[in-house]
Amino acid sequence: MRVNYEEYLVDDDLHINWYPGHMKKTKDLVRDNLKLVDVVVELLDSRIPFSSKNPDIDKLAGDKPRVVILNKSDLADRAKLDKWIKYYKDRGIKAIPMDTMKGVGLNKIVDECKDAVKDKMDALIEKGRKERPIRIMIVGVPNVGKSSIINKLTGRKSTATGDKPGVTKGKQWVRLKGNLELLDTPGILWPKFEDQEVALNLAFSRAIKDEVLDVETLSLRLIEKLMVIEPEKLKARYKLEELGETGLDTMDMIGRKRGFITGKKELDYTRIATTVLNEFREGKIGRISLEVPEDIKK
Repeated sequence: MRVNYEEYLVDDDLHINWYPGHMKKTKDLVRDNLKLVDVVVELLDSRIPFSSKNPDIDKLAGDKPRVVILNKSDLADRAKLDKWIKYYKDRGIKAIPMDTMKGVGLNKIVDECKDAVKDKMDALIEKGRKERPIRIMIVGVPNVGKSSIINKLTGRKSTATGDKPGVTKGKQWVRLKGNLELLDTPGILWPKFEDQEVALNLAFSRAIKDEVLDVETLSLRLIEKLMVIEPEKLKARYKLEELGETGLDTMDMIGRKRGFITGKKELDYTRIATTVLNEFREGKIGRISLEVPEDIKK
């Protein structure tokens, strides 16, 4: 069975393809407005910096100064997060870990953006030009936390937020403190997923809507991954002495441990699936990073 949705095509094996639609319009919007900004701020999910990076951004940004924000740092494994910070540092890009909820790293965004264009602004003043606001473009995949960060930077609810991808619908300029102006854009994804591991990581983090996915299979894939990279955290969260031989065995064990049984005395796989996915996304299983720089394919 294959189900066709507005933006996705999902088959029985959870093979995810991306259909351009409004995402193409957003890409064109970024390209058309890039000339108006001084700095590109790229938001990534700290748990999946590679998977949450849009490969088009490098081409679109070109030689524009860039600042990378590793958001949701409170949910990521600290040691692995440090590896990503070093990865970007080695490439001449400042990567700032950030926890939007607590505001950690917030002030560094403004400071780094100012630092990135200091020479340009100093040169304008030397030429007798009037000082103007530093213009920033903020880009990232859906549900990576752009609207929340903007709200923190402005100190007011200037743009809609939500725990679902696609809340930001169009371009808007937002005035920030410190003589900065920020151009917000909707989240961007590329036209198709060439790497299904990337697609799954995005789905695990909810950059792709649960409503168009088979959450039971998605949860099973997440359990299989956690059994490999974080078995002890998985056992601790669900009070399991050992994990099953397969992902499905472990899923069954979690269901029985939590008492997710239907009236027919059968395991409630939908409840198991939503519980595991939500508890991963909320950090209840632990601080987990799904990838490290060494995973990037050469």
